[in-house]
Amino acid sequence: MAVALPDVMVGKLDVLANWCRANSLWPMPFATACCGIELMATGASKHDIARFGAEVMRFTPRQCDLMIVAGRVVMKMLPVLQRIWLQMPEPKWCISMGACASSGGVFDTYAVVQGVDRFIPVDLYVPGCPPRPEQLLQGVIDLQDKIMKTGTITGREFEARTTSDGPRPNADILPDNVVTAPGDFSKSRRTALN
Repeated sequence: MAVALPDVMVGKLDVLANWCRANSLWPMPFATACCGIELMATGASKHDIARFGAEVMRFTPRQCDLMIVAGRVVMKMLPVLQRIWLQMPEPKWCISMGACASSGGVFDTYAVVQGVDRFIPVDLYVPGCPPRPEQLLQGVIDLQDKIMKTGTITGREFEARTTSDGPRPNADILPDNVVTAPGDFSKSRRTALN
């Protein structure tokens, strides 16, 4: 029995675009420490991130739409991270993988960034030290759900993404010489508090 399809089908273009975006994520791995090994394991045959449409790991930012920051980021490496983020075309998303990328982890020093969300917008945090590949896969699934629910064909959801949704440092207890980001990701640089 053949199924007859109508000549004209009507639907929302946003839903189709979100489905395409969510199921064809091209990750840009920014792996600097032990979380990078777990990221590599996620791409291997046992866990196979390809099942979720995110197998095309590219090492050029112009072909990526998902940055996975895996591991600690030091202040010296921060301008490189920001340059790669700015070179990625919109729409783009970011996963902060591990305790070091999310909050500095055990490295509470002047040289380690205490959370990459102070310098680039992060869409999803994967906890752990280091997180297992299953946790990263769950993070990709959660990001796909977020894209399906909030995406628009024109990218209106990115216009308001100029500040972080993550935790902010308490300004009352910070010393005067602490270096923080200004909060506006379009022009975030290392500046001292006044």
